[in-house]
Formats: sequence, C-alpha cells, structure tokens
Amino acid sequence: MSKKIVAIGGGKVFPGAGEAATLDIDLEILRLSGKEYPKLLFVPTASHDAAGYVADIRKYFWEKLGCIVDTLELYGNRYEEGEIEKKILGTDIVYVGGGNTLRMMRMWRKHSVDLLLRKAWENGTVMAGLSAGSICWFEAGHSDSRKGADPTKAFEYMKVRGLGLIEGLHCPHYDVEEYRRPELHKMILKSWGKAIALENGAALVVEDGEYRILVSRPGAKAFRVWREDGSVREEEIEVEKRSNEVQRGNYA
Repeated sequence: MSKKIVAIGGGKVFPGAGEAATLDIDLEILRLSGKEYPKLLFVPTASHDAAGYVADIRKYFWEKLGCIVDTLELYGNRYEEGEIEKKILGTDIVYVGGGNTLRMMRMWRKHSVDLLLRKAWENGTVMAGLSAGSICWFEAGHSDSRKGADPTKAFEYMKVRGLGLIEGLHCPHYDVEEYRRPELHKMILKSWGKAIALENGAALVVEDGEYRILVSRPGAKAFRVWREDGSVREEEIEVEKRSNEVQRGNYA
C-alpha cells in the first residue's frame, strides 16, 4: 500500500470571506485518496473537540469539497469497544486539526489512537493535518503547548514526541509567529539534529519516502534546518511559482 502524509504548516479554513487559505493543498489531499467522494475523518483532539471548529471543518469538506465527513471526538464521548478502530481504519483520509499538541498526543496514547493511526497509514489511508495536525506525523515537533490563555505571559517552546512516521523535528507557523525561528534554532543546537520548518500555506507531502513541497499561497516557503559544526544551517526548499506545482526529492 502507498503511504501518504500531507503535513501543513498552518492556515485558516475560513479566513473571513473568500476561499480557504489551504484550498490547493486540501484538493491534493482529496486527490491522493483516489476517491471521487472520499470519506474524511476529522480528529479535533488538539482543540479539545471545539464545537465551532468541528462545524467549520464539516461544512468546508462536505459542502465545498464533497467529502463524506465523520469526526473522532475523544472528549466527553464514550465510544463502544471497537468503534474508534472502525472509524480510523474505515476512512480514506484522516485530517487532524490544530491546537495543543502535547495534550493531543497524551489523549491519543490513552485511547491507543496512535497505534491505530499508524495501522491506517500502513494500509494506505491519507494522513493529513495542520499545526498540531502536522507535528504529529514527525518524530517530534517544536510546540507551543506550554502557552496559556493569557498572551502576555511568557512561555517556552517545547519538544513534543509525535508518531514518528516522518523522520526529524517539525516546526509549523514559521512565518507568522516571531519567536518560532530563533526558538527552533535553539532547540536544534540543544537537542535535535535536523528539522523541516513550514510557513502557513506550505505543506510537506510525503509519498513512500519521497517528498514534494506544495503551497497554497504565493510566497509560502519550506525550509530544511539542521545543526552542523556547532551552528545552525537553514536552506529554503525551492517550489515552483504557481501554487499547484511541486518539487520532488528526498528531504532528509
């Protein structure tokens, strides 16, 4: 079975009036499923199953993109034995939303969702998501999970262990959060050898070990970041100017 992951650096589904900021990427996710009307399972664990988020995703992927949408909501639900497995293994696409990565990974491991997602990936299900939903596919992620509700209070970015389906560390929102770049560089120097950093509107698409960079807005960028000779190196991964064109290669 072909193994497919689409990790998106960030972007709103409904940025006010107009099209979603990730539309070109989302269309590619659907294409990778090989289905005209794919079944999509939305996993909103990182947002604590926020009702408004669930409603927006349902509306977007159903009404605009023609998916058959289901959700896996772990907070407040008591699923019958085997029901979580049926949802995860019975869908064409798993789409993971943004939010608190650390809380999400803990909840997944509590319910063995991590093991089921790996099995679905091995079976050919398209695995996708943005922010926390992109971090989760990597060995680890550069996460703001320590950030509280008060934006004026300082916090430290932390490394959160993911599912390990993609090698290395991942950093989303590389362009829109001013401390992301310097804090990632600190983390690279201290404890990790290499990372993939994605700006909002950029996605890493991995198919059977090969990658391509897909962008949904002009100017969105992706970077390799690594430690070498005691310093941090950063290299932009080139993409074509048109939003639906890609560059292939081996990112590692």
